[in-house]
Amino acid sequence: MKILFDHGTPAPLRHHLPEHTVDRSAENGWEMLANGELIRKAEEDGYRVIVTTDKNLRYQQNLKDRALAIVVLESPAWPKVRLRTEEIRIAIEEALPGEVTEVPI
Repeated sequence: MKILFDHGTPAPLRHHLPEHTVDRSAENGWEMLANGELIRKAEEDGYRVIVTTDKNLRYQQNLKDRALAIVVLESPAWPKVRLRTEEIRIAIEEALPGEVTEVPI
């Protein structure tokens, strides 16, 4: 599955998702895009999931008819995130288009 990390998602998390293709928004030159534009570009490029630490994204964007899912990490702190990598992996793999899943950290 093709996954996009936004600018707040800890980069080391990608090493815990070896069966997926993971890119960071900065690698695509998208780090300055507003949320709506980031979602649109991600969909156009075939991403299935965006992983973000932006807890307000679900309230700022209408995701109902979107082709991708959003997984929200409740903390960007890698020392905390690394303790939840299995839960995050499961949330990503079970995410459905148009839905937001929050992972408590």
